[in-house]
Amino acid sequence: MDRTERFYKISRMLQRGRAVSKQTFLDELEISNATFKRDLEYMRERMDAPIVWDREAGGYRFDQSDPAASEWELPGVWFSEQELRALLTVEHLLESVHPGLLGPQIGPLREKIRQILGHGDHSAEEVIRRIRILPMASRRMNQERFQVIAQALLSRRRLKLVHYRRQSGEMLERLVSPQRLVHYRDNWYLDAWCHLRNALRVFAVDAVAEAEVTDHRAKAVSDSTLDRELAAGYGIFAGSDTRTAVLKFHPARSRWVSREIWHPEQKGRLEADGSWVMEVPYSDPRELVMDILKYGEDVEVLRPAGLRRTVANQLRRAHEIYG
Repeated sequence: MDRTERFYKISRMLQRGRAVSKQTFLDELEISNATFKRDLEYMRERMDAPIVWDREAGGYRFDQSDPAASEWELPGVWFSEQELRALLTVEHLLESVHPGLLGPQIGPLREKIRQILGHGDHSAEEVIRRIRILPMASRRMNQERFQVIAQALLSRRRLKLVHYRRQSGEMLERLVSPQRLVHYRDNWYLDAWCHLRNALRVFAVDAVAEAEVTDHRAKAVSDSTLDRELAAGYGIFAGSDTRTAVLKFHPARSRWVSREIWHPEQKGRLEADGSWVMEVPYSDPRELVMDILKYGEDVEVLRPAGLRRTVANQLRRAHEIYG
């Protein structure tokens, strides 16, 4: 039984209304006298628990002379130490990926968790010191605009966006109904219904120059439709009109590639020569081509022919630059 669980049990034993002897606590909690003393001190000083020693009854009880004693309870939602460390790890992960992203909301919670964990074998400081996250290729993002987008998403309100279109360099204004935020390859994207195009679109959050929540209710789009339209193909450039790429990896790469998940619906098989053949659904080839190119000569696009030509043209242009 960890310390947070002991606090909960101590509270329940005292709420029965009668004095509880020290020995009863020691037996029920299976702890030493020194540990019980530390727990009691912590609950009194950190949690304002109105616990007093009743000399006549020979035990501990809640102070009946304190008007607040009958209303006292453990603060907030109660977690075990393992659950608190897990929460702290998630917070540390988010902070490492995008520093300060949810600072105003998570900051107070983080401090409360640290107080509860104290300085045990796995303190908050130990979690932060022992877990290292190295985000790669993440782009700078305005935290205030992220908060506005998240607010509209959770309150189910439409958003006015001024969005930078990288392909043309234009600044475009859009009215959208936000559906979900997606964290993909160290960057945030907004899946939304675009009321101008009357279709689903994906917006890079770092490319949003302005965001304003409106009073209009957001259009609802079912999860099944979102998945069919935006998650069927490969990567962030997905779509419902998918094709299948067949890739053959060199035997030297097979061991590692066979363990990689490129897409939830991918298929793979090991050939007699030790090579690994992977089938991956895709819609827009841009991101898939980038991932294929990073394997250089260790991968061959078997089909479709159009994708094979695209990769070949990219390699040809690279050869012209470096050759």
